[in-house]
Amino acid sequence: MSPIDSTTTTLDLSAPVELTHLEVAARPIRISLSASVVADIERGRGFVEATLARSERPVYGATTGFGPLVVFDGRESSTAQCDNVLQHLTVGQGPDLPIPVARASVLVRARSLARGLSGASLSTVDALGRMLATGFAPAIPTWGSVGASGDLVPLAHAVQSLRGHGYAYFDGDRMPATDALRAAGLTPLELDGRDALALVNGTSVTTAAAGLAVLSAQRSLKVAVALTAALADLLGAAPAFLAPSLLEAFGHPEAEAAGRELSWWLEGTTPVAGRPLQEPYSIRCTPQLLGAARSAAGWSARTVAGDLRGVSDNPLFFPDEDLVAHGGNFFGQPAAFAADLLSSAMTQVGNLAERQVDLLVDPGRNGGRPPMLAAEPGKQHAIQGLQVLATSVVVAMRRACMPAAMQSIPTNLHNQDVVPFGTQAALTAYEQARLLRLLHGCLGVAVRQAAHIGDREPTAPHCASLVAALAERVAPITHDRPLDEDIRVAADVLDEYVAEVVS
Repeated sequence: MSPIDSTTTTLDLSAPVELTHLEVAARPIRISLSASVVADIERGRGFVEATLARSERPVYGATTGFGPLVVFDGRESSTAQCDNVLQHLTVGQGPDLPIPVARASVLVRARSLARGLSGASLSTVDALGRMLATGFAPAIPTWGSVGASGDLVPLAHAVQSLRGHGYAYFDGDRMPATDALRAAGLTPLELDGRDALALVNGTSVTTAAAGLAVLSAQRSLKVAVALTAALADLLGAAPAFLAPSLLEAFGHPEAEAAGRELSWWLEGTTPVAGRPLQEPYSIRCTPQLLGAARSAAGWSARTVAGDLRGVSDNPLFFPDEDLVAHGGNFFGQPAAFAADLLSSAMTQVGNLAERQVDLLVDPGRNGGRPPMLAAEPGKQHAIQGLQVLATSVVVAMRRACMPAAMQSIPTNLHNQDVVPFGTQAALTAYEQARLLRLLHGCLGVAVRQAAHIGDREPTAPHCASLVAALAERVAPITHDRPLDEDIRVAADVLDEYVAEVVS
């Protein structure tokens, strides 16, 4: 069983899950169920049981079949009804979702159920919390959800893992779910029909993946500002394009904020005499570009935060109103729009990074440095292969950012006749965030090499510190060598350094 110690984060499910908690959930965490949460869960569960005792009152998924088969009776026992929902949904295909996404999905589901409006049992919510306290993670296939009736297929696989069926991970190792449960010190989950439906009938995978993508994108936007400043400093660009009056006149506060951050990084820079009056757009227009991307990421973050505050399930139970509400609170349209917008914004930031790499390899534009930043062009090739990678990655991002949120196609015997594909949108955004980090890793290696190979080192103290942090982990390219690991290391350094110096 994974260790829980005094440094382990504790989350109280009486409060909404925050975006940052999604990343924390990649490691073992304590889940606290306060007295008020326990009371809400038990009250909701009691209302469900009382409602089901009234044989004349149908409840979707408890007394009926599922989806378009709602017009037929379900199975007679609650245990059989659990199998009824889970077995037919265990159809997912493709590679497993990353462990951080899988564990964050369980956290999001636990918080939704802890509101007490789903009628899930206390033992089920408690079991999710006990799982999160270990190194267990369900094995969830990538493909299967349309995000319209919740993430039915991926969450069914998650529940099956917790029941000891299929596969799961323990401390990063994939194995049969029964073995993973045993290693984690967990017992297989036992459910009735209402618990099973409540576990799968929400957009928790969509919300988790979108939230993790937002967090990565927000870090990458800070990295983009830092790298742009270092590039401008290495080239000797005058910071005239950051004039506060100029950016205020643009009318977008986010562009002003990006300009202020760039100005902070460039404090103390010494421009090179004879530079053109206007820099290329990949320097001059960065406040406008990065400000717009920041605005998009901010809207996406607020939208996902709304998902984290809400309850995603159907039906919902309101004891005070004696109401069993059948509706569409499992329809993942908000996160679908948010994730698509985020993918588009990250792709444009990726375009910027790729163009900035191109600027540095060009002897006509890189401040007099040799082509490809090679010490002996022809005998050495320095970042030539790195640029090819950057080109490949940015085109992959462009191809992937086709919006998913309006790719509706009827399914489920026309019960789900309009669907948002939020899960695909969110998983695409998650991958886009990973690719953007790699592009920034490429640019980080290029900036480090430009400082080494040219006559001009950074003159702004903040930029000099950033380049020094890169130089500490990435050696100069004096002779051609594999750069694959350097690119990943540079991405890590940039995330860590920028997070440390930029509040």
